[in-house]
Formats: sequence, C-alpha cells, structure tokens
Amino acid sequence: MLFLIFELGNDRYAIDARQVVEILPLVHTKQLPHAPAGIVGLFNYRGSPVPAIDLSELAFGRPAARRLSTRLLLVHYPTEEGSPALVGLIVERVTRTARHEALEFVRSGVRNTRAPYLGPVLVDSDGMLQRLEIGELLPAATRSLLFAATDGAR
Repeated sequence: MLFLIFELGNDRYAIDARQVVEILPLVHTKQLPHAPAGIVGLFNYRGSPVPAIDLSELAFGRPAARRLSTRLLLVHYPTEEGSPALVGLIVERVTRTARHEALEFVRSGVRNTRAPYLGPVLVDSDGMLQRLEIGELLPAATRSLLFAATDGAR
C-alpha cells in the first residue's frame, strides 16, 4: 500500500494514500465560532464548503507551524451514512510517500482513549511511523456538527 507521510511535532505519521483526494497549499479558512478543538473553519473547494481540521491543534493544542511543506490534505472522511464526506487536514512537513504492507504496522500496546485516531506503528530506517485512522479523528458529537448540515442540504 502507498502511504502519505507527514509530521506532527517531531513525529512521523502515515495516511493511506487511497483516502487522499488532493494535496493543497494552505488556504484561507472562514472561522467557525465556538467550534470544537482542532476545527479551524471552512474553506472553499470548487464551490463547496469543506471543514478544515488542524491535526497539530487537535493532538497537541497548538496550531501547525506555517512552513512551505505544511499542506491541506483533502481526504475522504467516512460517515455513518456510508458516503464519505470531504475534510481538509492541516499537517506539517508533507514531503514524501512510502510503500508498506498493512500488516507491517503493529499495535503499539498503548491505548489512548483521548486520541483513538492513533493507529498501529512500524519501525523503518527513519524510526517509528504511526498510521493515522481518519475515521477515528472526530468524536461523534463533532461529526454530527460538521456533517449534519451537508447531509440535509443535498
């Protein structure tokens, strides 16, 4: 499988490249007042509003560093209705891809209920790499907040 590699802080993470629709530069977002942690707002993607999530803010409580390699990953987010919704993920140091078999990733032995999106890990020549489970990024209340309006508008 092909994985897109990025960083949060000093650690490396991977997303299954099949979930990535497009890699975009950082774009202007419209803020959502009183939004849950990590939700930075909405951005315009080809005429449609798409929620943007800053993974660094979600994980560490600080916004992603603004670098040339900080990107907005447009991904398919699985919904309860079965059809994926588009979501933008702001991540740092998006610089490469790597091929790994899914079975190379193993459970870490640590269960973090506050970050269920942190999946299994593998060790390669660059150190530890952790898979991000996109479907686990948002708690149910946040998912219903972000996707309720789009479900009813179509």
